[in-house]
Amino acid sequence: MRLKDRVAIVTGGGVGIGKAYAHGLAKEGAKVVVADIQEVEAQKVAADIKAAGGEAIAVAVDVTSPEQTQVMAAAALKAYGRIDILVNNAGLYSAL
Repeated sequence: MRLKDRVAIVTGGGVGIGKAYAHGLAKEGAKVVVADIQEVEAQKVAADIKAAGGEAIAVAVDVTSPEQTQVMAAAALKAYGRIDILVNNAGLYSAL
């Protein structure tokens, strides 16, 4: 477990590649903040990670909003006390 006790935020973590990132980080021992504009999808991924023995929380966030990204960071800090990794995945492929 190379990432044991590290805290990772994955934006766009509720679906697609972001979901894969979230699961991969959790498998390596990271505590994962699954952040997505689709709150239900983020909750499903966090629940799946927990069911597999990992630690995760879901946060609804629109990364185009500075205020919401601040709330996302605050939620991560409240839950885990730190942020070690940020995967900026949200909206990455929508422009392609």
